[in-house]
Amino acid sequence: MAGSFSGSAKAEMCRIVPQKHCCALAECFGILLFCNSFGGDGIRIITESREFAAILPKLFKKAFSVSFDILPDFEQQGKLIFQVNDPQKLATIMNAYGFDAKDTLALHVNMPIVEDECCKAAFLRGAFLAGGSVTDPEKGYHMEFSTTHQSVARETNLLIREAMAFSPKMAARGGGQVLYIKQSEQISDFLTYLGAPVAAMGIMETRLE
Repeated sequence: MAGSFSGSAKAEMCRIVPQKHCCALAECFGILLFCNSFGGDGIRIITESREFAAILPKLFKKAFSVSFDILPDFEQQGKLIFQVNDPQKLATIMNAYGFDAKDTLALHVNMPIVEDECCKAAFLRGAFLAGGSVTDPEKGYHMEFSTTHQSVARETNLLIREAMAFSPKMAARGGGQVLYIKQSEQISDFLTYLGAPVAAMGIMETRLE
């Protein structure tokens, strides 16, 4: 069982496995744009969520028919690291999103990938799994997503507004961009939308108390 509130929310979201290829593609897009590094020279995804680590290879297989070059040792405690270094695999992944493996300086959210409602939710779920966290409601109300790409933060903000009819605030932190929400009701609605209704209920119950 995940130890933290954030970990439990992620574990809950990981029970949703995209059935359609377009949704797997969108979820992986969210993961890649909010993970540790994504570019023509390699992909590196670091997570502490065992549940996320368990579904990651399946998502990549469904979206791109590729496997990771480096997989973590699931027996070890702490951070789990996934990597893709093979140039051909990287080109396949980049091409799926209309990017050129040689030119990834200006990564952005390619809107046709997230056109359908189901794909919007999948993309935002992926973004949260890779680069998001939510505070235990006993300690306060705070949900955030962080990415190293400024245009990605801006476009994800617009996407959240489209999907949820509210906008997160934006801030720069340590060379990256953070989108954050502090209203308990918005956080609980968002968690429900991402596929974590139990975590959402936890926030509402704390609020009522």
